[in-house]
Amino acid sequence: MKLLNFRYKGRTCIGEVNDAGEITQFALQDGLIGYMRRGITPQKTSERVNLSDVTLLAPYVPGKIIGVGRNYADHAKELKNELPTTPLLFAKFPSSVIGTGEAIIWRSAHTTQVDYEGELAVIIGKRASHVSEEDALKHVFGYTIANDVSARDLQDSESQWVRAKGLDTFCPIGPVIVSASAIEDPHKLNIVTKLNDKEMQNGNTSDMIFNIPYLISYCSQSFVLEPGDMILTGTPSGVGKAQKPPRFLKDGDVVTVSIEGIGEISNPCKVIEDGA
Repeated sequence: MKLLNFRYKGRTCIGEVNDAGEITQFALQDGLIGYMRRGITPQKTSERVNLSDVTLLAPYVPGKIIGVGRNYADHAKELKNELPTTPLLFAKFPSSVIGTGEAIIWRSAHTTQVDYEGELAVIIGKRASHVSEEDALKHVFGYTIANDVSARDLQDSESQWVRAKGLDTFCPIGPVIVSASAIEDPHKLNIVTKLNDKEMQNGNTSDMIFNIPYLISYCSQSFVLEPGDMILTGTPSGVGKAQKPPRFLKDGDVVTVSIEGIGEISNPCKVIEDGA
């Protein structure tokens, strides 16, 4: 099942899209996060609309967004970082969430080294507190694509990553949520990131240092994971900072992240210059 959030004829709706691009709308008024929190199956309506006729929105806005740094060995190596012995966690704010087609925006007064990071995002569907690795996947609602946009100059100059990771628009997600049952193995998915149609990242989730059950269990030992919370599972090698010379995002660039079985999310970049 592929779920999405969209705008059609002035209304915000949720629905399920099939492989032919036909959307079946749901009779649910409080959005996908309400569906997750209540643990119910929304009632389908008779309304149908084509994907090409709607404006896609971010699937929902998570309560918590938990990032995992350096979770791919090749990525840690390319940035000359030591491999973590435990998950390196950070947070992004809900206000950083945007959907496909929306612009990643930053002010040149704040940062001039903005980077992309294509990632698989795990969405929690059942409250998780002190869960075991064996039971962890029972708490997963589904998966989506994320771009963990990062301001590298802020990341390098500040001991905390709050600004580097949490600026507004720095967490594109979507375009759909694929139910957990539709992904046979989340650790066998190709991730590709393109910058203006040039391939920059090409990895596979099998290369994670800490797999998804471990991450869920690890996080749940310290804080409860609520339905709708999201874990960004790390990025493979090929980020802009590691290019020779570094290739940071610029005004007018377009970043596209695709993950097999889910789809692709694409976002233009917009820089607000000093004094604008």
